[in-house]
Amino acid sequence: MKPLVKRMKWWGWGEEGVFFNYANKPAFAPFVKRAVGIDLRPRQADTIQFDPTTVPASPLPDALREALVAATASDRVSTDAHDRVVHGHGSSVTELLHVSRFDYGRLPEVVVYPVDTDEVAAVLAACVEADAVVVPFGGGTNISRSLQLDPDEPRPIVSLDTGLISGVHELDEESGLARIGAGMLGPDLEEELNARGWTLGHFPDSFTHSTLGGWAATRSSGMQSDKYGDIADIIRGMTVVRPSGIVRLRPVPVESTGPSLREMFIGSEGRLGVITEVWVQVHRMPEERVVVAYMYPEWAAALEAIQAMAAEEIPTTFVRISDAHETAFSLSTQKEALTLKKKVEAKGQEALWALMRRRGWDTDAMCISYVCFEGSKSDVDERRRRVAQLAKNHGALVLGTGPGALYDQKKFDTPYLRDFLLEQNVLGDVSETAAPWSKLTDVHDRVYDAAEDAFASLGKRGWIMCHLSHSYHTGACLYFTFAFQAGEDPDREYATVKIAIQQAFVDAGATLSHHHGVGMEHAPWMEQVVSAEGVAIMRSLFDSTDPGRHLNPGKILDAPLSLYDKLS
Repeated sequence: MKPLVKRMKWWGWGEEGVFFNYANKPAFAPFVKRAVGIDLRPRQADTIQFDPTTVPASPLPDALREALVAATASDRVSTDAHDRVVHGHGSSVTELLHVSRFDYGRLPEVVVYPVDTDEVAAVLAACVEADAVVVPFGGGTNISRSLQLDPDEPRPIVSLDTGLISGVHELDEESGLARIGAGMLGPDLEEELNARGWTLGHFPDSFTHSTLGGWAATRSSGMQSDKYGDIADIIRGMTVVRPSGIVRLRPVPVESTGPSLREMFIGSEGRLGVITEVWVQVHRMPEERVVVAYMYPEWAAALEAIQAMAAEEIPTTFVRISDAHETAFSLSTQKEALTLKKKVEAKGQEALWALMRRRGWDTDAMCISYVCFEGSKSDVDERRRRVAQLAKNHGALVLGTGPGALYDQKKFDTPYLRDFLLEQNVLGDVSETAAPWSKLTDVHDRVYDAAEDAFASLGKRGWIMCHLSHSYHTGACLYFTFAFQAGEDPDREYATVKIAIQQAFVDAGATLSHHHGVGMEHAPWMEQVVSAEGVAIMRSLFDSTDPGRHLNPGKILDAPLSLYDKLS
């Protein structure tokens, strides 16, 4: 069956034929050797051929098939092996580790593609009648295991793909509001809005392959949230289909109508219903956009500078600083200078580093920062001047727009590196959190200590690095990346490191997750971060609104698969 919606490759991230290549990055292999102790080799294969014989036949009951066809159409109900595998997992590193080795875990019996709200309602009715489980599927990019299925679920599982529920249906230019189908992919959404002179401004790392509905269901943040807000700030109304009826929340700027249903559905990960349409606030395309790079002598100075920018409320689109480890990693990914222009730039960079060392800088401690400015030319110029002065007051050098433009071009490519490392038998993943400014340094230090202790307990040479992003008046997001060479028990090894990092977040008073959601991955810590009574309220909500446990059960609370299970 030809796929009705273009989805990522079944075994990894992104599109077939696109992968990370280190051959033109001479500093990368030596860096990896120092960081995790392995000698890189070229990729052994650029793809993994799908073998349908490795997939057991779907045991979909005939009655349920007929009901789903009646709810949609015969060509939009699929039990194709490839389709089921694509929809049987998200993009967490442990899921991809197993799937790429033809270990699929629990698969959905069927994938169904409704085209609108009414068809979604009919699909849910059919599933409840058949006592089947429904898992909404957007782009499949989730890394907190919100899409992983319970291996012990005896009932039929239906993957409800929202990809055909797409399009910009209304654009209220006077109000700056747009009504958009929840299954619309990020690039398609921006292309259609941009053609009319507007932008949503929401750009998560997963932007290329994720959907508006997925952003809503997982409480996403984008790289440009400093200006445009997180998805919870962007969403003004929505339509949510439940087995018992349809919730329609009108797009208003603010309301006082009891506990917020809008907030309740945002981040609910499919447990309260299927989001089919979303009203969002949109913005006129900026006259000018520029990304400027700065280099700070060390992390503390950079952190103080970013906090000062937030305190002075300088309008920026995003502010990001990499700590010394992440700065070293970024420099290792620079391409070999082959043209005369690039060779001149490389020599200039080396001369700058030498000058900094002569001035007393420890170039192993320096931290690179990127700041994006948007607006009229005069506004951008004024904001650049103010940020440059603040940066210099904290010892930074202004590197200019060249490195910033390169960062902006490559910002969605990082996930491909994770697949490359996985093929090299290196587990690389991320954990992110948020904390008040007063706690950020302590969070940073505790996570490093926890990760290093975990690596040591495994007898591994591991690597951890961090950047700050998503600044707020009271604090910011810290985004950690870690990697180590897998051994004979990669699930246990991964769980050891990830648990240590997540527990460090909680112990330091930070949030469990800033924008990756809960899923199964983070569920074990929910009571620690929202309190026992908070969990009781959530559980009561899920149980009372979905007593038959038909809507993506086992996510956020009471996960059937826990990282702690891998330690035993």
